[in-house]
Amino acid sequence: MRTFLRDNGLSIFFLALFLAALVGQSFAGLADLNQQQLADGMARYSYGRYVTSSDFAVDVAENWQSEYLQFLLYILATVWLVQRGSPESKELGKQGTESDEEQKVAAHADGDSPAWARAGGVRTRVFSSSLGLVMGLVFLGSWMAQSIAGTAAYNRQQLSQREDAVTWWEYLATSDFWNRSLQNWQSEFLAVGSMAVLSVYLRQRGSPESKPVGASHAATGVEG
Repeated sequence: MRTFLRDNGLSIFFLALFLAALVGQSFAGLADLNQQQLADGMARYSYGRYVTSSDFAVDVAENWQSEYLQFLLYILATVWLVQRGSPESKELGKQGTESDEEQKVAAHADGDSPAWARAGGVRTRVFSSSLGLVMGLVFLGSWMAQSIAGTAAYNRQQLSQREDAVTWWEYLATSDFWNRSLQNWQSEFLAVGSMAVLSVYLRQRGSPESKPVGASHAATGVEG
């Protein structure tokens, strides 16, 4: 058990933070919604009703889709784009998908390379893009979940104000849907861009997200 915890410390740490934040969000969201309910003269929500409601689902999904969009774009952008001096970038001049030899695929695979990297053909092509594909599918799935839950939450508010409900297609054209999406996207893009630039000039000793403390500001693609 001790070895398992040591070898998987990073994923366990962030999983614990994720669950703690999700639970915290559920209680804070319930309190916020019940304040609105009381102000509107409506019945309070129980905890169970809230965490299975469209209000909670849309708040969770809108954050998930923006995070996975960030990673998807970062994964794809760093194939072709570089940032001089950043450990988040490939070395200058290495833009592109690189050769089979550099990527250790097909005939150039090592003995311990994944089976689909050694296989060649369609399987290797799929495996070569599997990270981006999965990130893209999770993004689309969570964005779809946000739109569906958002429609239900929006219509609940519409009906409480004695206004007409909208269809899913109509909701996609509302400012509510795009405000939820864009307010998260802009923060994610800012964070990623800031990391790429700040890591050129700043250091965090021992972190693979930083260059070695004594590395030149111009050193690119070098991790600490």
